[in-house]
Amino acid sequence: MPTAKRPPQHTQVLVVGGGPAGSYAASVLAREGLDVTLLEADKFPRYHIGESLIPSVRPYFRFIDAESILVNHGFISKPGSAIKFNQFKREGYTNFVALGHDNNAWNVTSQIRSEFDLLLLNHARKLGASVFERTRVTDISFSPVDPNKPISVTYAQTTSPVVSPSSSTLIASTASLFGRLMSPLMPKATTMTGTMTFTYLIDATGRAGLLSNKYLKNRHYNASLKNVAVWAYWEDTDFYGKNSSRQGAPWFEALTNEAGWAWFIPLHNGTTSVGIVVHQSFYNSKLEGPVEPSPFSHPSTSNPSNSKIVSFYLSNLVLAPGVTRLITSKGKLVDGNVKTASDFSYSASSYAGNNYRIVGDAGAFIDPFFSSGIHLALTSALSASATICASIRGHCSESTAAEWHTTRVSTSYTRFQVVVLSAYKQIRAQNLDILSDIDEDNYDRAFAYLRPVIQGASDMGKRLSETELQKSLEFCVKLFNPTTPEQHERLSQSFGTCNALFDVAAPIVKPAVLEDAIRISIQSFASCSEMDSDSDSDKSSSDTARRAETKLVLEKINARRIVHAEYDLNNMEVEPLDGYVMRLKRGLLGLRQVVPHI
Repeated sequence: MPTAKRPPQHTQVLVVGGGPAGSYAASVLAREGLDVTLLEADKFPRYHIGESLIPSVRPYFRFIDAESILVNHGFISKPGSAIKFNQFKREGYTNFVALGHDNNAWNVTSQIRSEFDLLLLNHARKLGASVFERTRVTDISFSPVDPNKPISVTYAQTTSPVVSPSSSTLIASTASLFGRLMSPLMPKATTMTGTMTFTYLIDATGRAGLLSNKYLKNRHYNASLKNVAVWAYWEDTDFYGKNSSRQGAPWFEALTNEAGWAWFIPLHNGTTSVGIVVHQSFYNSKLEGPVEPSPFSHPSTSNPSNSKIVSFYLSNLVLAPGVTRLITSKGKLVDGNVKTASDFSYSASSYAGNNYRIVGDAGAFIDPFFSSGIHLALTSALSASATICASIRGHCSESTAAEWHTTRVSTSYTRFQVVVLSAYKQIRAQNLDILSDIDEDNYDRAFAYLRPVIQGASDMGKRLSETELQKSLEFCVKLFNPTTPEQHERLSQSFGTCNALFDVAAPIVKPAVLEDAIRISIQSFASCSEMDSDSDSDKSSSDTARRAETKLVLEKINARRIVHAEYDLNNMEVEPLDGYVMRLKRGLLGLRQVVPHI
């Protein structure tokens, strides 16, 4: 019988790992005409915990002509997201579609993530990348001349003999007659080892982080986000925003005991991903206690094995009343199968070196909150692709290209990291000691426009302090203010010529300017409504309510400007890092040096 195809002995760019970051990098580079080989340890589709996506991923997929593939696949549309921090206030809702009818994202968490990953891997194949599944890279060898330069890998490829249709039919029919007696005659998988050399290496090995963990040993775990995620799948649940424009939006909610938060994300296979995230110490303390009876009535939640993990999951879900209501009494826990993950918040001191790049979860991951994982995976994959092309095409030196990749990944990571930490500060109702988890240089780049607002001009130039970071969290958490799209629209219209304050693409506005805008708005509103007011008390109450509403909306928009640059792919071409911007033109992908203004 013929054997499966073996990987080549040499390739120009070797991508290790076929998840979103690896597949995306392979797609971009193959489309640029480079010789790309991708080695993936598993056979796709395979299970992988996922997340709901954010709209920023759409321009990334559009760049490699993959957007229509995702649009047409049938994933549940994510028109926005609902977040509830306070049980005594309504949830805040962010409407993605308000920025454009095709600005929705999708829910591809967990069970559906396998389909998402397969689509991207097949797209890389279509664009010309040579893909080899069930091929695990076990070791990396470095140059004897430059011990920091990887030059080859050793891999183990598991192959199954290629069986002709006639032989396959005969074996199957015979096996059905004789069962296990025929097993010695069945074709067996074999494992073959080999080596491959390359010019460039992209490590997309996910949380395993082959380069960071095994060779560079530069992974840093975030103590402030040392969390545990516990999740499962449910059937026959309700929808948030059912029969409205919000249907399909995920629901996120702080637990009433301030220990963490919960998610509720509907999937297109009819199930719903429901999970909770808490700090590791809280999780460990609860597992030491007795098994608690299930607070749910459906037989599927009875926990007959007395699993402490299942008990923890169910007993803490009821601390999210909104999630519990969405599950409803009819909700069925699928197979009673509860999964966990921990130690998932980390970064690295570097994501590149001489002829190698690290992308996606192989380098860094923040937290499930805010759904930044796929965005950062695609950002790092595009950065790796552009910097490799820049090095090959002579746009800059390889060392400059590698440093730019590390800067790009670190800057994007830090922006989302501070936003996520601001949410946890609100959820846990306490300050988080985060200075040890934030690199000052990365913070400077990521929040260059915020530092003057936070510090004030007289304090600029001082070293980053815990006080400044806490002020940054207080600023960023307003991104989650409990407002609605209807409020934004109504206030925007009432501001008339001043509605530029509602433009998320505008520069960050100083708090004093916002206060002036709110005051002017209230005065204008009051002058227009004096004739309608029955009493001074009515007028005062109306002014107070309008002021509170306007403040919530404007501060939310202002905070959103922190990460808005990440939502526009073209920002890569205008945000200079280390004196270069990305060149995003097909066939000319790379870096372009920015001439400083004198």
